[in-house]
Amino acid sequence: MSDDRLIVALDVPNALEGLHLAERLGDAVSFYKIGLGMLTGGGLALADELKKEHGKRIFLDMKLFDIGATVEAAVRGLAQFDLDFLTVHGDPYVVRAAKEGAAGSDLKILAVTILTSLERHDLDSAMIKDGAVPDLVVERAGRAFDAGADGIISSPNEAALIRALPESKGRLIVTPGVRPAGADLGDQKRVATPANAIKNGIDHIVVGRPIWKATDPRAAADAIVSEMQSPQAIQPNT
Repeated sequence: MSDDRLIVALDVPNALEGLHLAERLGDAVSFYKIGLGMLTGGGLALADELKKEHGKRIFLDMKLFDIGATVEAAVRGLAQFDLDFLTVHGDPYVVRAAKEGAAGSDLKILAVTILTSLERHDLDSAMIKDGAVPDLVVERAGRAFDAGADGIISSPNEAALIRALPESKGRLIVTPGVRPAGADLGDQKRVATPANAIKNGIDHIVVGRPIWKATDPRAAADAIVSEMQSPQAIQPNT
């Protein structure tokens, strides 16, 4: 059976392929992420169908970033789709605008700290201020929480540091960059196994390629759920 701490990323070309994958996974998966890559391939229609006709939870990964009024309007429109999670960039003014747009709905606003595909040299190229990546992630997380974010997107490596923040109480930590042992890392650089991610205090892990590229996607999803529920995933304080 499914465990909604696992979110499967439907990073496939279009809605038809996404629906086909969801049908193959069946009741092994209850939560799906739909991102920008799917947007022009019918992503919103797929989100609506999976939610209304299949009873799935939906994480829309848009990473919205714009002036406050535009972010607020975009989120207000998206909230009509009865989604569960939506990502925005973690800048405080963006988070505040998104929360205004989500008002009156159950949509949770998740703030992106630093993308899990980035390292310090990437931040230098983008002229981001000096500092170790984990320190910057924790600082951005704290500021996003103060702005009202319901949760944070971060790599597994920073989860324990974020969970230690007083502001994190009752908030979500959702992480991509999770790979089963031996899996191809792809473009992810700051990664962890499913068991270690859960042990570090993460509420939901996002896994894409290791599942949808597998010969048997359902078996791959079941294996990840089993690892998440294993003794190795138990948090020290539980």
